[in-house]
Amino acid sequence: MITILDYGAGNLRSVQNTLAEIGAEYELVNDAAALERANKIILPGVGHFGQMMRALDRMQVREALLERIRAGIPFLGICLGLQALFESSEEAPAERGLGLFEGKIRRFPAGARVPHMGWNEVTPRRCSKLLGDLKRPYLYFAHSYYAPLNAATAATCDYALEYTAVLESNNVYGVQFHPEKSGPLGVGIVRNFVEL
Repeated sequence: MITILDYGAGNLRSVQNTLAEIGAEYELVNDAAALERANKIILPGVGHFGQMMRALDRMQVREALLERIRAGIPFLGICLGLQALFESSEEAPAERGLGLFEGKIRRFPAGARVPHMGWNEVTPRRCSKLLGDLKRPYLYFAHSYYAPLNAATAATCDYALEYTAVLESNNVYGVQFHPEKSGPLGVGIVRNFVEL
C-alpha cells in the first residue's frame, strides 16, 4: 500500500490518477498513526515551502515521517516534497526543513525566468533506480527554487545553473519535476518507485 501524505496543498489528484493507472493501491493520510503503518510514502509538493512545513507541524506528522524514513521505508518527495528534505529554503528562511540533507534550497538567480515551467532535459549522473534506463528524458517542471547538487544527486537539470533533478540515497528518493504531469515517462518513473 502506497501512503500519500496529504498536507492540504499537494497535487493529489494527478498523483492518485498516476498510481491508479499502474494499478497501485494507495491511501491518503494526514496523521501520524497512519504514517506509522505505511509501506511506502509519497509527499507531493505544490506551493510554498513555509506553508508546507507549518502544515506538517500543525498536523504533528514531522517526527512520524522522519521515523518512518529512518526505519528504511521508501520515500518519494515530488517537487516541494524533494525540497522539504533539506535543512531550509530561501523561500521561508525561518522555517526548518526535514533536515535529511545538508544545505539550503535557493531561488534561481536574477535574470532567470521564474517559475521554471515546462519541459526540460534531465541528465543522469549515475545509475538511477527511478529513471531506470532513461538516458536524457524530457520531463515537466514547475518551480522557482532549486536543490543544490550533493552526493545524493542522481540526475541534474540545467536551467540558469545545474541543480538536482533526481535525488536518491538509500530509501530516500526525490524528484524536482512532476512525474504525474510528465506523460508515459513520468508514469514509468512512478512505477519504478512503486516496484522498489
